[in-house]
Amino acid sequence: MSGMTPRERLRRAAHGEETDRPPCICPGGMMNAIIRDIMERTGCSWPESHSDPQKMAALTLALYRAGGFENCGVPFCMTVEAEAMGATVDMGDMETEPHVVDSPLNSTEEVDQLTPLSLTEGRAAVVIEAIRLIRAEEPDAPIVGNITGPISTAGTLIDMSKLLIESRKKPEACHKFIDRVSEELIRFAQAQADAGADAICLAEPSGTGEILGAKLFEEYTVHYVNKVMDALNVPVKIVHICGKLKNVYPLLDHLHCDAFSMDSAVDIQTLRPYMPGRPLMGNVSTHAIGTMPLNKVMDLTANSMRRGADIVAPGCGLPVTAPLANVVGMTQAVKGAAAHA
Repeated sequence: MSGMTPRERLRRAAHGEETDRPPCICPGGMMNAIIRDIMERTGCSWPESHSDPQKMAALTLALYRAGGFENCGVPFCMTVEAEAMGATVDMGDMETEPHVVDSPLNSTEEVDQLTPLSLTEGRAAVVIEAIRLIRAEEPDAPIVGNITGPISTAGTLIDMSKLLIESRKKPEACHKFIDRVSEELIRFAQAQADAGADAICLAEPSGTGEILGAKLFEEYTVHYVNKVMDALNVPVKIVHICGKLKNVYPLLDHLHCDAFSMDSAVDIQTLRPYMPGRPLMGNVSTHAIGTMPLNKVMDLTANSMRRGADIVAPGCGLPVTAPLANVVGMTQAVKGAAAHA
């Protein structure tokens, strides 16, 4: 197993195959890994880097080359799809990620007014080009492309509270709407894979068991996440579901992904019996990475491995103020734990 490249290690780990040690990654997208230290090091800052493929590539490459996470991941937010389909986005600043400020539609019944997602202009095209640039510069680096999940994307194209109401009162219109959104996400995700991404990570911060309840989670989240995952031709498929998962534990193994990612609210050992044989990814506290001493972050990282993480990762996106030393320390802890195993 010696001499395994980071790219090979991630592919093998995500498929439950033997590796020399777990990878230590942070996908990007909702699980953003870019921090202020890297912006200052490269001279590429937000918000400009969200719309410039060279700067986007430079940021994630700099983190990878600094000994941080063992992958490159783009984009750095979860608004690319919504903006491309008509939402108004505030691009934020150096400390704040882009966020949707106005939805283009008022109801799922307005599905025919939804703007098709362009792959040749706007920020979707920026992400695709950034992946091409990364692949050209670092052939052995695992590249993770990212999409926001169907429910979370739909909940920015109309108000999320309205989507929840219509999921119960207008299920036919709601299904038609989310199905259309899913088709657009498939196109964007596959374009990232075709540009050179080794993995696609789909993150659902809104389509969770806590928000939807178990019945709607199965009817909407599981169904449409699987629609997207099944359509993709990419070596590694990762699904991240936010929040506490206890009320949907029995449903999680129905998700069609290679690796399942969870946040720090979920205990890996508790989840394991519900997803037998499935590679699990997570779940180091991002609060700890952002605010705690290096030795604490390294202890938490090693503990994630002891609890059974097949791929070590933060449980969510990093605060921009997280110290680079803590990010590098995560990978060092994984390597150190593997060396003493």
